[in-house]
Amino acid sequence: MSSTFNSGGSRRTVIKGVASGLVGLALPAVWSPSRAQNKRIVVRDDGGIYTRAYQAAFYRPFTQATGIEVVAVQANAEPVAQIKGIVDSKANTWDMAKISSPAILLLTTGNKVYLEKHGLEAEPVVQSIPDHFKSAYGVGTNVYTSVLAYRTDAFKGRKAPRSWVDFWNIKDFPGRRGMLKFPYNSIEEALMADGVPTDKVYPCDLDRAFKSLDKIKSDVQVWWSNGAQVEQLLTTGEVDLVATFVSRPQAAQANGAPVEIVWDQGIWGLDSWAILAGTPNGNACREFIKFASDPKRMAALTEFFPAGVTQPAAFDGIKPDLARNCPTYPDNIKNSLKIDAQYWYDNQTAVIERFNAWILK
Repeated sequence: MSSTFNSGGSRRTVIKGVASGLVGLALPAVWSPSRAQNKRIVVRDDGGIYTRAYQAAFYRPFTQATGIEVVAVQANAEPVAQIKGIVDSKANTWDMAKISSPAILLLTTGNKVYLEKHGLEAEPVVQSIPDHFKSAYGVGTNVYTSVLAYRTDAFKGRKAPRSWVDFWNIKDFPGRRGMLKFPYNSIEEALMADGVPTDKVYPCDLDRAFKSLDKIKSDVQVWWSNGAQVEQLLTTGEVDLVATFVSRPQAAQANGAPVEIVWDQGIWGLDSWAILAGTPNGNACREFIKFASDPKRMAALTEFFPAGVTQPAAFDGIKPDLARNCPTYPDNIKNSLKIDAQYWYDNQTAVIERFNAWILK
């Protein structure tokens, strides 16, 4: 899971080029320019292709519709510490941020709450987003997924892997393997490889998970630590199969590499729009969230990358060949595992320490 470990560019990359005709999409009712005079909001996103896509689909059209300027700022790692610093200092340098569910938990659990409740539950455009893609402090805008990916040329003429059980099966599926050098995802994958059903993965049986990891440890040629490394490994053929953020094999595919993605048993997490506590521009942020939650605007993102859209109706406006590459496409997500952010919030320190000690054995 890249959310608290490694976000933004580490798990996502460009698939397609510039969208066309985005400004002409139907606009939801929002503030009029006269009401928004001299208004602006500063929004944290992941940078790279995300900023370019959001500029075209969300930021510029929102400004044209409302007069509220949107200024994008980037943070490559999950910006929990930055958000706490901004709120504690009352600097108001950011108004809202696109952040993961674990980050939202970290910012809203404890003596001080660093985010504002959005209060948009009654808005039709937010109501139509499924409950598992939103919370009191966040409205889901993108789902990211970790998957098994493999080089098709490495399995030419023989059966290819279709599950984590296969990934762990060295005898029947020989090949050079790569795994994330971090417990997020790796623990869940180890349990599913040992036969644990997706609905029984949490709370994680750590003894069972590490026994499962013991079985494959010596056969993992690469323990990778950032997404760009995975893209390179798949493109050059240095690994035959790998556990990875889905954007990296998608990027390798886009560059012509013979790579296939196994969506079954993928592990997915959620990025949401969240409003920083104390911002003087909270209402303008709410208008932006409603605007960016429009299904047609979400659909427009797929002109840039296979977005994990959170509005089911967005698929009505996505070309079928693109839709099949989106993490929230029904066939892709139906057998997937949702990351339990509360589990990792409660257990991350102990599990990270145990994993780090295990990897050094």
